[in-house]
Amino acid sequence: MSSNDIVVGLDIGTTKICAIVGRKNEYGKIDILGMGKAESAGVTRGVVTNIQKTVSAIQEAVKIAAEKSNVDIKVVHVGIAGQHIKSLRHRGVIVRGNGEDEIGNEDITRLVEDMHRLVMQPGEEIIHVFPQEYTVDAEHGIKDPIGMAGVRLEGNFHIITGQVTAAKNIYRCVTKAGLQVADLVLEPIASSEAVLTEEEKEHGVALIDIGGGTTDLAIFQDGIIRHTAVVPLGGNIITEDIKEGCSVMRKQADALKVRFGSALADEAKENEIISIPGLRGREPREISVKNLAYIIQ
Repeated sequence: MSSNDIVVGLDIGTTKICAIVGRKNEYGKIDILGMGKAESAGVTRGVVTNIQKTVSAIQEAVKIAAEKSNVDIKVVHVGIAGQHIKSLRHRGVIVRGNGEDEIGNEDITRLVEDMHRLVMQPGEEIIHVFPQEYTVDAEHGIKDPIGMAGVRLEGNFHIITGQVTAAKNIYRCVTKAGLQVADLVLEPIASSEAVLTEEEKEHGVALIDIGGGTTDLAIFQDGIIRHTAVVPLGGNIITEDIKEGCSVMRKQADALKVRFGSALADEAKENEIISIPGLRGREPREISVKNLAYIIQ
């Protein structure tokens, strides 16, 4: 098995850390070889808050994935999220020396590199630059200008930024775990590559990924990424509400959410009751499924 065909993804989430191993097949698709996960105790709302706990969880998840896939994992592609992630739009322009020459990849590269040189707020850095559409000599709405002739080449770009310290802490955790980072990918972009088809992106689609500490959003239209966002709210908020509303332990609240949770209270049955074992011989606590749904809703 060629190591060039193997790819490993690492998702450092608020509630769990996952490592997944895949192999590119002859059709260009990814066959999953193995997956490992570990509880995440050092991440809050997508941001590393405890280096050692995060390192230990990464090592555990990677070890499980390596054993299941029979692959020696050294290099990983890492997802990044968190409330520090921002997105903005910017327009770039270059003037070419000879309008008779065809526009080539080097012209596109010049535009993209110009975007990477934008001055950010202190403590921020550019993570991704996505071309949206181009203008060639006042001809608007061009998706791929390569091969066209023109003097003035303009481009609209979707730029994603994040905190330098947040990215460095991710690199530090992965390195301390004995791994090398191949690249850092915004998690909603990675999710869209995994689950969205080209037809959906062309027609227009919003991808929403609700995690434990954050909710990721990516919006596509005409095959182009239009907007990305990371909202610092996730499933843990619901767990905390159930814990307080039902006066149960956090572990019990999470189990209630997973097994019996519903966001539509009107569809819950009036007479359906869940019995929670009492602590140290105390009476069991009875919780209405409808009340549980009202808390979640």
